[in-house]
Amino acid sequence: MLITGLTVGLLQENCYILGCEETMRGVVIDPGDSARAILGEIEELGLTIEKIINTHSHFDHVLAVNSLKEATGATFHLHRKDLPILRAAPERVREWLGARVDPIDEPDHFLEPGNSIEFGTESLEIRFTPGHSPGHVVFVDHNNEQVFAGDTLFRGSIGRFDLPLADGPTLLRSIQVELLTLPDNYVVYPGHGDATTIGDERETNPFIGRAAAYSFE
Repeated sequence: MLITGLTVGLLQENCYILGCEETMRGVVIDPGDSARAILGEIEELGLTIEKIINTHSHFDHVLAVNSLKEATGATFHLHRKDLPILRAAPERVREWLGARVDPIDEPDHFLEPGNSIEFGTESLEIRFTPGHSPGHVVFVDHNNEQVFAGDTLFRGSIGRFDLPLADGPTLLRSIQVELLTLPDNYVVYPGHGDATTIGDERETNPFIGRAAAYSFE
C-alpha cells in the first residue's frame, strides 16, 4: 500500500492518502485543510482518488472535503452519528478561529461498522469507536498491520472528551474493545502527532496502559 501523510491546518491535523500499488486507486482519510497541498501529493503519487473517508467530522478534519470532492470526483463517507458535528463546523470555526467557512457537503454514503472500504486490491475494516465524537470510527488495515485511528488513541494520550457530544467512559471502552484487541505490532496512525504501536500504548499509555488509573467499568 502507498501511504503519504500530511500535517495540515492550524490544529496540526494528520491527513493520510492511501493508494493501491496495483491499480493506483486511492482514498483520502480526514482532509482537514490545505486542499492544494493534498491535491499536489495525490498528483505526485499518480493516484485516482475514489473516496474521502473520515474518522469523524470535527472541523479540523473536514475543511478540505468540499475542495477535494470537486477536484477529484470522490465520494464523501462518514458515520451518520457524526452529522450534527459536521453541520456545526462553520459555527465551531467561528468560535475557535474567528473565521468564516462554508458548510461542509453532506456525506454521499454512511460508514457502517463491520463493513470494509475497498480501493483496488486494498481493504480497510471499519470499526466503531465513539467517545471523542458520537460517530467516530477507525480504519484497520489488517494486510499491512496498521490502523488509522483518528482522535481516539495517540502516542501517550487519548482523544479529548471535554468537547460537545463527547464522553470519556465511552471513549475508553471504545479503545479497549476496538483497538487494544489488535496485535501489539499494529502501527497506529493518529489524527494528531506521531505514530505509535498498539503494544507501546498497551504498556505505557497513562490512560489505557497496564498501569492506568482509569476504569472501564
